[in-house]
Amino acid sequence: MEDEYVLERERMVEEQIAARGLRDPRLLAAFESVPRHLFVPEDMRHLAYADGPLPIGFGQTISQPYIVALMTDLLKLKGTERVLEVGTGSGYQAAILAHMAAEVHTVEIIPELAARAEKVLRELGLENVHCHLGDGSLGWDEAAPYDGILVAAAAPDVPETLLNQLSDGARLVLPVGGRGFQELECWERRGKKFKRRAITPVAFVPLRGKHGWGGG
Repeated sequence: MEDEYVLERERMVEEQIAARGLRDPRLLAAFESVPRHLFVPEDMRHLAYADGPLPIGFGQTISQPYIVALMTDLLKLKGTERVLEVGTGSGYQAAILAHMAAEVHTVEIIPELAARAEKVLRELGLENVHCHLGDGSLGWDEAAPYDGILVAAAAPDVPETLLNQLSDGARLVLPVGGRGFQELECWERRGKKFKRRAITPVAFVPLRGKHGWGGG
């Protein structure tokens, strides 16, 4: 069975990621090595490497592999950085980041998802990932500043709290917009100023928390 997943991972990387123009060798190696099927519910593992998002319970999803790759690529990580992920979800994005950065802090607001993700990440031996339960829209001030921040849920506006936790020259990648339809944005800090770039239309679940939808 594991051999079958290895072939599926290789096909996913080739057809869904590299074929769409993302060819950073470190990025492709991360996607080839992280067992995505371990991050999805057991009854959906046959779809783990499909070209689309999957439900993981509690109204949340594991993002399409290409979108995970695109958001990771936009951070332009070299391997020495400390990064923050907002919205741990399944833990898959954190696992990819663990292969791309030196230290990863990931925050999840739903206790059951946080516990499940941390268990899988620990079983995979990813000791550079630090899982936190809390309101990710506030960031994680204890380990700030960050050399990159990735938000895996849609915010109505870019949270200033997250911009303020960026180190100089670092990037924040997140979907911004209404419920069900957003624009993926990349913000870069230059001193006290921030440069925004619109990337592509996306559809993410709403960000929960003080700076998300509903304020809590």
